[in-house]
This record gives sequence, structure tokens and C-alpha cells, in this order.
Amino acid sequence: GNRTLAGLYDMIPPVEDKPTKPVGEWNEARIVKQGNHVEHWLNGVKVVDYEIGSQRFDSMLTASKYKDIQGFAENRAGHIVLQDHNDEVFFRNVKIRDLQPAQ
Repeated sequence: GNRTLAGLYDMIPPVEDKPTKPVGEWNEARIVKQGNHVEHWLNGVKVVDYEIGSQRFDSMLTASKYKDIQGFAENRAGHIVLQDHNDEVFFRNVKIRDLQPAQ
């Protein structure tokens, strides 16, 4: 479904063969955003990519639970959301870095 590890929650599911680690081991995730292009990486494998503001993205947004949230997915900087659903969850080494444009 579209509500699983490494996807864009409620919008874009990750690839079916995403490389997950067993319970008790840490997964390594990376989200890279340059301009409107976004990629989700899990344990060194790209599992999702999309363009914010594209027709594909906008149609998925319209079909999602986020459709009525003013300003959702606007091209902002500096904020992330980490979520769980009342289960025990652990995060470590969370970093936000400003990437320089490719030259």
C-alpha cells in the first residue's frame, strides 16, 4: 500500500522490493530534495522519486488525506515530520543539510 516504510505516506508507495533490515537492526533512510525533485532512499537503494507540483504529484495529492491542508507540499525549507501511530519507534542521527546546486 501507500502507507509503508520509505514511501511518501498516503501518496506514493515505495518499490515493492525495497531493501528492509530485520527487526532489531537499523534501516538507513535518506530523503534528497533539490528544487522540486525529491528522492527517497532506503539502505542505499532509491525507492521513491517525484516532482513536487507535477501533474502526477498534484493528482496524488488531490486523492490523499492531505488535500485540504493549506500549503501542504509547498516548496518550503527546514521542516520535517517524523511520525508513528502509537507504536514504539526510534530515530537516530537525524540530520538536515542544505545541498549546494550541482554545477
